[in-house]
Amino acid sequence: ALRAGMRRPALGGADVKRGKGGIHEEMAINKERPFWVLYENCVEKHFGSHPLSHRVLGTTESISALQRDQMQGYFDARYSADNTVVSFAGKIDFDRAIEQVEVLCAGWQSTRPRRDNAAPPIKGGTLDLHDDKVNRAYILALCEAPAQNDDRRYAAGLLAQLLGSADNSLLHWSLIETGIAEEAQSSYSGHDGFGEYFVFASGDPERADEIWEITKAQMTSVRDKAQEKDLILLRNKLATAVTLGAERPLDRMHRLGQMWTARAEYRPLEEDLARINSVTIQDIRELSAMFPLVPRTLGTLTPPIKN
Repeated sequence: ALRAGMRRPALGGADVKRGKGGIHEEMAINKERPFWVLYENCVEKHFGSHPLSHRVLGTTESISALQRDQMQGYFDARYSADNTVVSFAGKIDFDRAIEQVEVLCAGWQSTRPRRDNAAPPIKGGTLDLHDDKVNRAYILALCEAPAQNDDRRYAAGLLAQLLGSADNSLLHWSLIETGIAEEAQSSYSGHDGFGEYFVFASGDPERADEIWEITKAQMTSVRDKAQEKDLILLRNKLATAVTLGAERPLDRMHRLGQMWTARAEYRPLEEDLARINSVTIQDIRELSAMFPLVPRTLGTLTPPIKN
């Protein structure tokens, strides 16, 4: 009952003011994080005028200008009965749980919310940021990848790990173990209708060009350098992480909610594990041909250029 009530906040004036203060504090913290500064600017460049370019926290100006009635209107339109997913984890009496949900949420309105799930147009390009508060060079590349409802996402996740997992990958061995860079990683992120690879590296500003050239070379060659022994290790690592996550109630509920909101389906954990373990080197190579690791957006953040 308490959690159901929390889903219908009063949004009083004092609450809104306090919430704005918390968001402003979080923005201030993020401005001191070089990666986050670069990430937000790259995403804006990547999506151009599309709403996906908007920052999750908003801007200082947009939060300051936000009025209580605006927030209430958005809440009423989006946080509605037909735009909510309830997930259960544990030993559940399903019928009894549904009865409780019906009682607790009986007053919630339906608003028939809709959104455009089509793949957004990618603007992309390059950007070079300079900040006298940083003393390292930061590089971030965004490449196109499969959508979250595309079964090739399993191969995409493993491809990203082959390229840039934290401890055993092409970027790790070519940049970290050699001492050329201080950080070098890649990841896959799937969304409705599209996906992205993020490739990130940082190090001495004087070696920024060298770091990027090596990173770019590894992005180009991962298709041919991928080996079965590495794929087996990463499949096992990912399958273990997924299995352990399923033992944690929060992770399990998050998985269930995400599956339903993103794909309107339920897949048993065993099916996900089977799909992870069935990814082959040929799948990786075919995916690389379909979604080559070529940056659509490339951003750098470095100290100011000295004259």
